[in-house]
Amino acid sequence: MPPILTKTMNSLLSHIHLFQISFLALLSFTILLHTTLSYTALLSTHLHLSLSTALCVLLALLHRRLSRPYPVFLLNYSCYKPPFHHKVSYEIAENFVLKNSANFPEKSIDFMRNIYLKSGLGDETYAPPFIFEDDKNPTLESAFQESHDSIFTSIENLLPKTLIDPLRIDALIVTSGCFSPAPSLTSHIVKKFNLRHDIKTYNLSGMGCSSGVMSIDLASNILRGSHKIQYALVVITESITLNWYSGDSRSMLVTNCIFRVGCAAAMITNDPTRRRDAKMELVHSLRTHHGADDMAYRAAFQEEDEKGIPGISLTKDLVRVAGVNLREHIKILAPRVLPVSQLVRYVAAAVAAKMSRGQSKAAVPDFTTAFEHMCIHTGGKAVIEQVGRVLRLDDSVTEPARMSLHRFGNTSSSLVFYELAYFEAKMRVKKNDRMWMIAFGTGFKVGSLVWKCLGDSKHEIDNPWNDSIFKYPLKV
Repeated sequence: MPPILTKTMNSLLSHIHLFQISFLALLSFTILLHTTLSYTALLSTHLHLSLSTALCVLLALLHRRLSRPYPVFLLNYSCYKPPFHHKVSYEIAENFVLKNSANFPEKSIDFMRNIYLKSGLGDETYAPPFIFEDDKNPTLESAFQESHDSIFTSIENLLPKTLIDPLRIDALIVTSGCFSPAPSLTSHIVKKFNLRHDIKTYNLSGMGCSSGVMSIDLASNILRGSHKIQYALVVITESITLNWYSGDSRSMLVTNCIFRVGCAAAMITNDPTRRRDAKMELVHSLRTHHGADDMAYRAAFQEEDEKGIPGISLTKDLVRVAGVNLREHIKILAPRVLPVSQLVRYVAAAVAAKMSRGQSKAAVPDFTTAFEHMCIHTGGKAVIEQVGRVLRLDDSVTEPARMSLHRFGNTSSSLVFYELAYFEAKMRVKKNDRMWMIAFGTGFKVGSLVWKCLGDSKHEIDNPWNDSIFKYPLKV
C-alpha cells in the first residue's frame, strides 16, 4: 500500500474512532437528560444536582474510553530454520574442535565432550557458517553473514503471512545480546527492506536469553500508549560466531557446547481490526531484575580469561540463581494469573509457613491451573529440570522445552518462539487457551509473557518443525 494511501487510511480510522467517542458521549447525555426530564417534580427541585450528575457520568465515560490502553496482539511470527548443510551433529562438532585442538588442551576437549553428551542436544541443531568454512575462523564478516541470513530470512517469511507492507511498520525493535555492530542491526534491516525514514528503531543488547521476552514487552508498552504507532516489527536473534570461545576456562567452554543458531521475527499490533487475524493477545507481561545480588549479577558474565581471551562465563551458581529468582518472580506473577482457589491455598500456606517460623515451607501454586501451555526457558537440561522442580511440573509440561533443546539447542533470546512453534506444529493450541512464556537473562533477569490464544493452531508453511515434528516427543 502506498505511503499516501496508508496515511489516508490511518486518518480515516482516527476520524471513525473520534466519531464513535462523540456518538457514545451524545447517547449517554441524551439518556441521562431523558431520565432527568421524566421526573419533572424532581427536576424542579434538584435541577443542578441532576445536570451535575449527568455531566460527571459523561466525563467519566469519556475518560475511561480515552485512557483505556490499546490491546496488543501477536499478529504472526516466523522462526528461522538454517539450511540443511549447516546442521551440526556430535561428530561434526567433535571434528571441528579436534582440527582446532591447538587452542585447546586435551582436558578442555574432554570437558566439552562430556558437556555436549549430557546437554540434551540432538544431532540436528545448527551451527554458524564459519564452522563449515575452510579457514574455520570466527570473523566479523562471518558474523554479519550469520545475522543477515537469519534476520532477513525470518522477516521475508513473516511479511507475507501478516499481509503488511513494510512501509506500514511504525516501529522496529532488534535484540542481539552480544553482537552490536555499527551501523546497528536496525539500520541493516531498514536498508534491506526500504523502511520509512520516520520509523522508530530500538536496539537492545547485553540482555541475554531473556531479551526476546523483554523486546515483546517493550513493543507492547509502545503500542499500548499510542494510536499513531500501530505495527511493531520485533526481531529476536543472537550471534554465535563472535561468541565462540577459544580458551581453556571451563566456565566459558560451556557456551561452545550448548548455544546454536536461531532467530525469530514477530509482528505486534494494537489495531483492533486485526484481532480476527491475530494469533494471540498479550494479557500480562512482567520483568524482574535481580542484579542487586552479587551472585545473581555474576551468574552469567562476559569477561576475559587469564590469557586475555574473551568469553561468557556460566558459573556453577547459574542453576541455583535461576531457581531462587524464579521463586521471587512468581510471587509477583501469581496474583495476576492464578484462579481464586489457588490464590487462597497459596496465601494460607504462606501464612502457615510464616507462623511456623520456618518449620514448614510455603506451598508452590499450581500454575497448570492458570495456563494450558508453557514455553519454558531452554537454557540447558539442568535449567529446564530446575524450573520443573521449582514449579513442580511433570514431564508432559516441560516436554516442549526439552524437545526444543534437543532439536535446535539453546537459541538464546528466540528460544521461547521455537517452543511456540512446537505447540503449533503439534496442533495443540486451541482458541481461548492461555500460554506462559518465561525466560532468564544475564543481569540477572526473569521475564514473563502471558498470552490468550485467539484461534486454533494452523499449519504454517515456514514452521521450523515441519520436517521433524513426527519424531517428537522422544526420550532424550
